[in-house]
Formats: sequence, structure tokens, C-alpha cells
Amino acid sequence: MTIDVTSLKKSFGDHTAVNISSYHIGDGELVGLVGNNGAGKTTLFRLILDLLQADDGRVTLGFHPDGTTDGELLSIDPSESEDWKMFTGSYIDDGFLIEFLTPEEFFAFIGKVCGLSKNETEERVHQYDQLMAGEILGQKKLIRDLSAGNKQKVGIVAALLNRPQLLILDEPFNFLDPSSQNVLKNMLTEYNKATGSTIIISSHNLAHTIDICPRITLLEHGIIVKDLDNTDHSATKELEDYFNKPQSGTIEEETNQPAGKDEESVETQGEQDNIPTTQE
Repeated sequence: MTIDVTSLKKSFGDHTAVNISSYHIGDGELVGLVGNNGAGKTTLFRLILDLLQADDGRVTLGFHPDGTTDGELLSIDPSESEDWKMFTGSYIDDGFLIEFLTPEEFFAFIGKVCGLSKNETEERVHQYDQLMAGEILGQKKLIRDLSAGNKQKVGIVAALLNRPQLLILDEPFNFLDPSSQNVLKNMLTEYNKATGSTIIISSHNLAHTIDICPRITLLEHGIIVKDLDNTDHSATKELEDYFNKPQSGTIEEETNQPAGKDEESVETQGEQDNIPTTQE
């Protein structure tokens, strides 16, 4: 799936969260989105997923309507049609979960939305047993009673159930232990290679982003300030130099905390629609 951003703007009060004149992500790319708190990463994801209405500009998605990754691309504005949603998976925060369900019930629900049979859903869930590490299934726990790390795993697995052409993950390494972080890194790179799907992640973990993303886009106060080729980790020094310099004018930080927390970012104020893309 391709993504084209044109003259895209979004503000919250006097704070401009996103101001991107032009940005293109090609079919099958694995892109890392990095930046300090308040850079606009989460807001950009929500605009792409039509969870926020832009003040100006547009997002255009190019997807394969036949479900392959090598057929003809159909261009569509995600705010004007829902045809792209069955080809997209995303996990932004735990607002995407249904916490009064068990993980098994939640996966079954996502599978039904995606048109999968019970057996197909179970088969696809078990493909990610290594990430779940025996801590998710069969625990007789509701999602709300899981640890933050295990909630994160449930959200990531659910986002992958429909084998999306586009996968968007916001801070996917958050709350995961080191072993699970490494498993996830391998999962994402292998999924990208095996399916040719487009993957975009944001992360404050610069080392992990450099490890797996051949392209890294750096945002600062909603503006793309660098779009770097990271083949063979070639962007390492430039990124380290940027993040090691003193930062001034930091905007109130973005967050992945559930709505209602004191740390809730200005970027998510007023948002009520946290329904995951794969559930709509």
C-alpha cells in the first residue's frame, strides 16, 4: 500500500500538531517515524487512519483491491471511503482494545470482522505464539487485567490478523521486555519481507528503529525535518547527532496513555473515535 500526504495540517488550539506539505511512502516500505515528544507522530497516524479530521490537505492511500501486493493500485481518500480498511491493520494505544473481553474473545471478534472462520482466526493467532510467550492465551483473564506489556501484544497480534497491506504501529516496543522486543523486531521485518506489505512504526527507541527500518523520517513540531535513507544503518550518526543536541521549545508531549490520564497529549484532545481500523 502507498501513502501520499499533501498539504496536510492539523492544529489543536494554538498548537500546530502536523504541517506536512508533501510526503510519500512507497508500496512495501518499512518506515520508522521518530521525533521528540510533541513531534506529531501520533497525530499523523490518526490522520492517515481517518481517526482525526484534518484542518487542511489530504491523505491518499493506494491499495491492492484484489488483496495481493503485486496487483493494480487503487487510490482512495480514506475520509471518503472505507474500502481500504480491510487491508489495513493498526494499533495506536489500548483504546483500540475491548478490555471486558478475554484475549481469545477479542481475537474471535476481530476475526469475524475480517471475515475469517474460527479455524482461520485461531491459526493466525497461533502464528504469533512466540510473541505472546504463553502469557496471553488460556490465562482466563480479561484484557483489562493483563499487564501493560501483554495488552500491547494483544493489540499488535489483532492488528496483524487480517494480514494487512498496511500496518501502522505507534510505539510498539513500549512496555515489552527485552526478549519480546527482539521477537517483535524479527516479526516485523519477516512480515515485511514475506508479504511485501507497507509498515510504519513510531518509536522513541532509536536503536530498534535504526535496526529494522531502511527509511527513517524525523518530525519536529509537526514538520518533517529529515527523511533519511537508513540502508545498512547509514542514518545512525545523523540521528544520534540530532537527538544529542539541546532541544528547545518542546511542546507538551505525545502519549500512549489511555484517555483520562493526566499526561494526555494536546494532540488527542477532543478525539472520541478510538475504534481500531480492523474492527470497523
